[in-house]
This record gives sequence, C-alpha cells and structure tokens, in this order.
Amino acid sequence: MESKKYSSYAEIDRELEILKLEKEISYQKLVLSVQRTRDSITPENIVNGFLAPYKDAIPSQLLSIIKAVFPYVVSYFLNRKRGN
Repeated sequence: MESKKYSSYAEIDRELEILKLEKEISYQKLVLSVQRTRDSITPENIVNGFLAPYKDAIPSQLLSIIKAVFPYVVSYFLNRKRGN
C-alpha cells in the first residue's frame, strides 16, 4: 500500500474518522449476518431441508407429524443430562 501524504492534522483526523466508520459498518454487517444465520437455523428449517427430497414419497400427514414432533425431539436431546 502506498503511503499517503497529509498536509494537515485535519486531513489525518478526517481519514481516521472515515476508517472508524468503515470499521463500524463492517462490524454491523457481520452482526446482521450472524443474526440471520442464527434465525435460519431452526428445527423447522432443518426438517424442511432434510425432508425436501422425500416430499413426494412421504404422505403429507406423516410429514406434518414429523414437523410437529421434531422440535420436541431436538429439545429432549439438547436438554438431557450427559450419561443418561
């Protein structure tokens, strides 16, 4: 990267402020991306993604039951104590 030549402290301060704002924008984009990812990883979305190829083979009633029961199964495994 080429060194920039500044003629005053005001220019340096302005450049630092711009860099600070760019850093904050990048951080907020990262936070938003993490939130969107966390929101998209739900038991319902996991089941839908897993069962999508089999929608034609599985009757719709059974599919509805699986979608309703799966969050409880996941919750059971996440909340049970180790060693049981």
